[in-house]
Amino acid sequence: MNCVIEPGLLEGTVSIPASKSAAHRALICAALAKGTSRLTNLSDSEDIAATIGALQQMGAKITRTGSSVIVTGILEPPTQPITLDCGESGSTLRFLIPVAAALGLTCTIIGKGRLPYRPLDAYLRELPKKGISIQPERQDALLPLHMSGKLQSGVFQLEGDVSSQYLTGLLLALPLLEGDSRLELTSPLESAPYGDMTAALLRQAGIPTEKTPEGYRIPGGGVYQPLSLAIEGDYSQAAFFLTTNALGSHVRVDGLWENSCQGDRKIVEILRELCYTKENTIASGLSVYAADIPDLVPVLTVLACLCGKPSRIYGAKRLRFKESDRLAAIAAALNAIGGQVSQTEDGLDIQPIAAFTGGTADSCGDHRIAMSLAVAATRSTAPVTILGAEAVRKSYPDFWSDYQKLGGTVHVISLE
Repeated sequence: MNCVIEPGLLEGTVSIPASKSAAHRALICAALAKGTSRLTNLSDSEDIAATIGALQQMGAKITRTGSSVIVTGILEPPTQPITLDCGESGSTLRFLIPVAAALGLTCTIIGKGRLPYRPLDAYLRELPKKGISIQPERQDALLPLHMSGKLQSGVFQLEGDVSSQYLTGLLLALPLLEGDSRLELTSPLESAPYGDMTAALLRQAGIPTEKTPEGYRIPGGGVYQPLSLAIEGDYSQAAFFLTTNALGSHVRVDGLWENSCQGDRKIVEILRELCYTKENTIASGLSVYAADIPDLVPVLTVLACLCGKPSRIYGAKRLRFKESDRLAAIAAALNAIGGQVSQTEDGLDIQPIAAFTGGTADSCGDHRIAMSLAVAATRSTAPVTILGAEAVRKSYPDFWSDYQKLGGTVHVISLE
């Protein structure tokens, strides 16, 4: 789907969808619990559908009614080979690889888009040391991936400057093993709030973890307890509408928890620290270390373009391995509509502009690029055409509907 966004500010109230990060973790905890869990306020995104489908293949019984899900935990893991389809979801892939290994499943893991090419180095190195056969089927991609064996407890080493999804996957899996395990971080942990979110949810499910100077200690023999909880709103999705407010719109965002563990809650602080002129334009520039908040980088780049001084975003090298090379994709997209964004090795340098000038920009099939372009359109002097606007289905299927309810004008020009 390609669409044209007419320039114009937004106004009204939006109920933000549930946090994908929290929902993935809650679904997995519920699937591992002995009993039945009830989760409410789940969004209907493609990534969450991928996790639900994979957990069903692993033996969980999951029934969905609207935004509510009933999960009966895995009683007997399947003994026959299964296929786990992760779609384009990096969280599904990296969370479930060690969980499947802990359950002793024989499985083939598949995915689409850029997912087969996203790194799995830590698992390919660590899991074979602990009883797991894990082999990519092809030489030019990591998926399909064939895996068998039963994971053994012990010491697992992870680099802290790679995706925190590895950490979360192991935190979810290691309590299922008989013996105690340790996670040792060989460098400082980036995206640390995501690890804190996992540990907090594990506590709710009755699973203790201990943070140590080296990483984590995880007792074995854990028994997951059923959950009954509502999934909190997603700060990474709210960031798009919160940023429009900094650019002149008036949008109230409902559904966010003020005491959230989400790292992307940082958007509130970033926006609060902006300095404005008497004409209500942004006088300051941005200097953002993005290692802990990589998902905010695309929309922060839009904001930075409209700041009064040059801006810099750094510590974001992992964005080159997302649904797109997000550093290249957001730079190209914003430059196509009048921005002045250049890439660095680990981030972006942004020169200020008065407004975007409109034009055609490619989302590169990336949901966060598409939504960021919609934010840019609120401060454009001419329409913005977004190629691949359907990418929002991955995380926020109702984005275009919500955008229109807030007064945005969206014209679909082609369905491909």
